Amino acid sequence: MSFLAQHPVLRLVASPQHLWRTLSLGIKTIWLHKLRSFLTMLGVVFGVASVVAMLAIGEGASHEAQEQIRKLGSQNIILNSVKPPDGQGSTTEARSFISEYGITLRDIQQIRQTVPGISVVVPSRFITENIWNLDRSVDGQIMGVLPVYPQMRNRELVQGRFFTDIEMDGRVPVCVISQTVAARLFPLSTPTGKSVRVKGYYYKIIGIIQDEGQMVGTDAGSTVNNAQAQIMIPFATLMDQYGETFFRYRTGSFEAEKVEFHEAVIRVEDVNQVESRAEAIRHLMTSNHKKQDWRIIVPVELLKQAERTKQIFSIVLGSIAAISLLVGGIGIMNIMLASVTERTREIGIRRALGARQADIVVQFLIETVLLAGAGGVLGVALGLGIPIAVQKFAGVTTVIKMWSPILAFSISVLTGIAFGIYPARRAAKMNPVEALRHE
Repeated sequence: MSFLAQHPVLRLVASPQHLWRTLSLGIKTIWLHKLRSFLTMLGVVFGVASVVAMLAIGEGASHEAQEQIRKLGSQNIILNSVKPPDGQGSTTEARSFISEYGITLRDIQQIRQTVPGISVVVPSRFITENIWNLDRSVDGQIMGVLPVYPQMRNRELVQGRFFTDIEMDGRVPVCVISQTVAARLFPLSTPTGKSVRVKGYYYKIIGIIQDEGQMVGTDAGSTVNNAQAQIMIPFATLMDQYGETFFRYRTGSFEAEKVEFHEAVIRVEDVNQVESRAEAIRHLMTSNHKKQDWRIIVPVELLKQAERTKQIFSIVLGSIAAISLLVGGIGIMNIMLASVTERTREIGIRRALGARQADIVVQFLIETVLLAGAGGVLGVALGLGIPIAVQKFAGVTTVIKMWSPILAFSISVLTGIAFGIYPARRAAKMNPVEALRHE
């Protein structure tokens, strides 16, 4: 017991009754100046709330981006045809008014024959046209794809089924429509079993597939836009009906395009070899094409880039939150220094009655921790509410990690301790005699 008697801090820990009296005194002191205490806590409240809310919004944005990338397939390499800017075409194309660009059959054959580790290559063709159901229409994409397309692009069927190899070989006029087409052309009925019209061709609807969001890492020239109206028909059917050259007539304009394949999804057997195989495909496409009329998308590379972006984003958000907490901590220190000046006579009386310097330090530290802790609790509550409101009213995905409120509250308490040490030590080092003389 002699050791504890010589160390008041340890004595307080060993004496719950003494500690409780100190806590009660701290709470009463804070309650006496309710408005001042609340205003002091505001800096910590907003700092903690910004930590929780920014982490949730940043984590949500990163999660959504990574989910979109994963849907592209970690073992996939996606080649897109891109229409080059005007002036990059050949003189023959200029004279014939036919724009010829993009992925060719030669490219597909060379990828299959020369790039090792490729399990399957799935080419597709897209045509933009009006899709009709009676008097309703929507501008969308007619996609000529293979039966394995949903598995390659990780798109699930919402209703019905996808067409088979038999329907593919038989050039059967069937189609699978996206949810956007179903909602716009069949708002009050079930589309399955009915037909849609594109130009002079009718296609029987056998299924509905989920919409495809905009692919991360692509620009406005991408072949797939956010929630675009799409219908998918067998690749052979599209080639028979539309041929290799697609002509489009608009009011006052005419355009013709010759694109053998608009997209090719390449599946690599080993996910660890995706980046090396993508580099080989880049070299092959560069040697085959004199103009930049293609784009390669590697989901694995995009995923790594998203991870790096998330780290930078977290550092930026953490810095902003740290500045907010720093401001809050300075506010606490300022108020506690003012409190020390106001309570100089009280400190002198306590010292005269036998209180040690450690008792004074603990008393003021408890008050600062109470202020910071209360601000931390309010900040956590506000920080948890902001992401919920953002997700509900702004439609932005937010993800609240269990550790973020705990981390934010712990930081608030540590802030109170860090910024409360100096005022507490200043109060403890006062001369008792001079403190008693203070008016």
